[in-house]
Amino acid sequence: MKITDLKVAIIGNLPVVRVTTDEGIDGIGAAETTKPYLKSMIEFYRDMIIGKDPKEVERVMLGIRRMGAFKPWGAAVSSIEFALWDIAGKAAGIPTHRLLGGKIRDKVQVYNGNVRFKRNGNEPEDYAASMQQMKDHPYNFSIIKEAVSFHGGMNRTVDNFYFGTSVTGQRHPNRGTITPKGFKYLMKCVEAMLDVLGDDVALALDCGPGMTVPDALKLAKELEGSNIIWLEDMVTGDYTPYVLADLYKQITPYTTTQIHTGEQIYLRQNFVELVERNAVNILGPDPADVGGLAEMKFICEYADLHGILFAPHGRFDGLIGLAAHVQLAATLPDNYLAFELPQADFEWWNDIMEGHEDLEVKDSHIEVPDTPGLGVTFIPEKAKRYLRDEDADFFDN
Repeated sequence: MKITDLKVAIIGNLPVVRVTTDEGIDGIGAAETTKPYLKSMIEFYRDMIIGKDPKEVERVMLGIRRMGAFKPWGAAVSSIEFALWDIAGKAAGIPTHRLLGGKIRDKVQVYNGNVRFKRNGNEPEDYAASMQQMKDHPYNFSIIKEAVSFHGGMNRTVDNFYFGTSVTGQRHPNRGTITPKGFKYLMKCVEAMLDVLGDDVALALDCGPGMTVPDALKLAKELEGSNIIWLEDMVTGDYTPYVLADLYKQITPYTTTQIHTGEQIYLRQNFVELVERNAVNILGPDPADVGGLAEMKFICEYADLHGILFAPHGRFDGLIGLAAHVQLAATLPDNYLAFELPQADFEWWNDIMEGHEDLEVKDSHIEVPDTPGLGVTFIPEKAKRYLRDEDADFFDN
């Protein structure tokens, strides 16, 4: 079997990859819905993979992996890897999880970082009301994540939240020391959410990047003993092209509140310091950014050897990403907690794909399907109506 083409289309807002072969078997992958600009970057790799055997996933990836980078650029490599595993599974007539070592669980836990309700304001009672809506959601989430501090935009919605001038129009550009007023406001909002969740649902907080080390440690110490499952990306994180394990080592050993990071990091090599130095308690790479499914499994297993937990990021990975997450999570070791549930960015995605009905969430879990490959496939005659003119040949062989 040989790869004959790599096609990329923006469907909705999602960069979708389709790899075709000379045996008529194709595979699909996708980057995040927030990255439609990646089309040309993904196409960059076309000539590097044509003519290769897609079933030899690692051999193909060795030819392109080194030319990716930290978020957002690793998504181009990752989406191609998804498609290769999809082909390999379809060619063998088995689900991708069997090719990744086989499942050790029949259902995988998810957490909520994506199902959202608009807040009426930014006061503690508004955070509480929104949290109540998420708690009451039919998915019965076991973990709910909320953005606070610099990631949640408190630096822009609260006067004098920190010692600095807020910059807008960029991805998380702000960083600074939180004022006493800002810290009290942050704590009141967190306490209001904790009051709603009680002991029934764990609360995760997405805090940055942007917090200083002293503020990060102060927040972690204040929240010790509460129902906080982790504090995410306080110092580095989303769209930060470096790791800075030394800074996390000034926080994690000095608090019992669990510290989490990793969504922006590309490739296993860039996790070495975080893992070997136990710089954080929980890692949360995104398979659509880190280099793919096999890359992420390696990182999870390595983290497990060092007592570090695993809670993958995935908010914007879409329906194809959801299918990939489920296949991977089924195979991960027992340090796996839950992955961040992605969803279709438009309701019509459920009309143009088969297999989505097997990814239903019940009590914060999804049963692992045994459909060959990733488990979802396009219905071309329905999907074509959502193609842009420039992508009209996406489903052609």
